[in-house]
Amino acid sequence: MKNTFNTIMSILILAVLAAGVYFIVQTVRESAAAATAPFQQVNQANEALQTQVSQLMNPTPTIIPDPVTYINEIRALARLETIQYSIEKVITAEVGQGTFGFAFGDKLLFVAHGIVIAGIDMEKLQPGDMRMENGVLYVRLPPTEIFIATLDNEKSYVYDRDTGLLTKGSVDLETIARQSAEDEIRKAALEDGILTQGELNAEAYLLKFFNALGFKTVLFEDGF
Repeated sequence: MKNTFNTIMSILILAVLAAGVYFIVQTVRESAAAATAPFQQVNQANEALQTQVSQLMNPTPTIIPDPVTYINEIRALARLETIQYSIEKVITAEVGQGTFGFAFGDKLLFVAHGIVIAGIDMEKLQPGDMRMENGVLYVRLPPTEIFIATLDNEKSYVYDRDTGLLTKGSVDLETIARQSAEDEIRKAALEDGILTQGELNAEAYLLKFFNALGFKTVLFEDGF
């Protein structure tokens, strides 16, 4: 009987000790949480402030398109693009590079990436430009022309810019450099023979096309 009583008392003591330990742990946790709560609020407020400052310093552009769209012209096109050039060109643009260039000058280096696309406009092909003689199809193609000569704005960039001590630079200088770059890219493609190669590509493509239509012999001429 005495052993049973001792066992029961031991269990009760252990239960009381466990309850006491649990109470102490919970009290410590609640005290720690209460102590750190003000610091957490300060940290949250600081993060919110930093976010607001970042948004003010680096605002996200808001784009508001006009809901009204005006379509000025719609044209049917029959262009056969036969060649494309990808060109890189370095452009130097400068103003005020005289005696007082160190004070009022502005100079930039612009790296231009652009494309030039050429081909023939099939809409200009007239019935009189094709004739059959002795089983041979003679074709006179319209002249090859450049359809597109433009910059790739995602790849083009200002590499370096040097402004004078007393100026912030010309607001139009980069625009002028871009316009000049388009002209230079077009000029470079022409000098490299883009029109000649575009004509050869057009003839090779149309030869297969006419052969598929049943014309076994096709000759391309500059004029009748």
